[in-house]
Amino acid sequence: MESTYLETTQAGGIPMPIDVMPASKRRGWLLSRDFSLLWWSQVISQVGDGVTRLALLWFVYSITGSPLKTTVIGLLQTLPPILFGPLFGVCVDRLPKKWIMIGSDVLRALLIGVIPCLIAVDQFTIERLYILVFLTAIASAVFGPAMTAAVPVLVTRAQFTAANALLQTTTSVGVILGPALSGIGIAALSSQEVLCVNALTYLGSAACLLPIRLGSIPASQSSGGLTAAFLSDLLEGVRFALIKQHRILLLILAASLYTFGGAAFSTLYPVFAKKLLDLGPVEVGYGWSAFGVGLLLMSLALVGVSTWNLRNRFLLIAASSAVNGAALLGLLWVHGESAAAGLMACIGAGTGTLTPIAWGVLQEIAPGHMLGRVLAIYTTAAMTTAIIGMSTFGWVTQTFDERTGLIGIALAMFGTAALAIALTRWVRVRQPRGAVSETEPHFHRRATDQ
Repeated sequence: MESTYLETTQAGGIPMPIDVMPASKRRGWLLSRDFSLLWWSQVISQVGDGVTRLALLWFVYSITGSPLKTTVIGLLQTLPPILFGPLFGVCVDRLPKKWIMIGSDVLRALLIGVIPCLIAVDQFTIERLYILVFLTAIASAVFGPAMTAAVPVLVTRAQFTAANALLQTTTSVGVILGPALSGIGIAALSSQEVLCVNALTYLGSAACLLPIRLGSIPASQSSGGLTAAFLSDLLEGVRFALIKQHRILLLILAASLYTFGGAAFSTLYPVFAKKLLDLGPVEVGYGWSAFGVGLLLMSLALVGVSTWNLRNRFLLIAASSAVNGAALLGLLWVHGESAAAGLMACIGAGTGTLTPIAWGVLQEIAPGHMLGRVLAIYTTAAMTTAIIGMSTFGWVTQTFDERTGLIGIALAMFGTAALAIALTRWVRVRQPRGAVSETEPHFHRRATDQ
């Protein structure tokens, strides 16, 4: 009989036989009862984010007529994870994750929903909106690490990648439904009224989180005052992620290189489509839809990858990144919207591969009491390189030409593939004692990791 202890441990926990696992964690369509509540919460929240994003951009452009002031919205939404990410990680490790997520949803409902309703239209200035957007981005930035760090408590170890992939599907749902609902609302009402009504989505998300039975992992105990304890925890997380665990550092570098190119492509795709493919706005929209379809299909496919050993998961990242790079180069030679849409679907699928697998690996490696900090460091690095990539390739495209910019982004994808292959050097596959046909992934500990 095959070992019933294989791949059933929580992060930092003790192996648990499958036949004695709690009913709330046994396998189902959405993996477990509590994870399904988190998933539905994210569906509602992501749709709300999609509605908010378009309503905010439309509102700013309608009252200013300035593309530059409109792009400030995107900058304000990106800054909090970069400025405060590691500190948010300490909070996630020290405070109850369930109440962090609920508090984030309620705060977003208040900031971007209730407050705009209370301000008269003639007093709702762009400066006040910027403040609300920045505060909302802070609330959103702390939600992400809390949600991802909660996954190991909601599902079994063998389901980590599947859980992350299912959470990623909610992003696709938000991209598909959110802007459409927002556009209908703006046409029927106004952007300010859409923001007010959209507060209900965040409150609905919080309501889904209330019944979740989310256990806690004991936080590390640091001596000294609150400031000293926060600093100690922060340094502990940085040492663990960037110094003690070389594989985490390499994974962060791979993800950072990927976002360096991926974020630039997302920003510059309309430019590439117009200049290189001679596509109009309608065809560009079709391309984005194809990208979303590829992202959704890959997210669903990754649910079955959860049982793969770590080496094969890293090889999948390498393969998808290489295919992504090849598809980007393919845009240099294709003609017609159908061919371009097909390549965009491939790029979307490649984009959907790295994050669920990377989160799953971090959830397996990092101790439960340190997972929030490790995830926050990962996110901070990725967001930072995303901004650098957008600026770099924007300059390259403007200084040279669109072909050069696209080739540079493709090279970043190939570089990610090379780093993912390098990660396989840190992994070996061991046949567990008592197992007949399954293998359990383990990281190979080298002398340099001591």
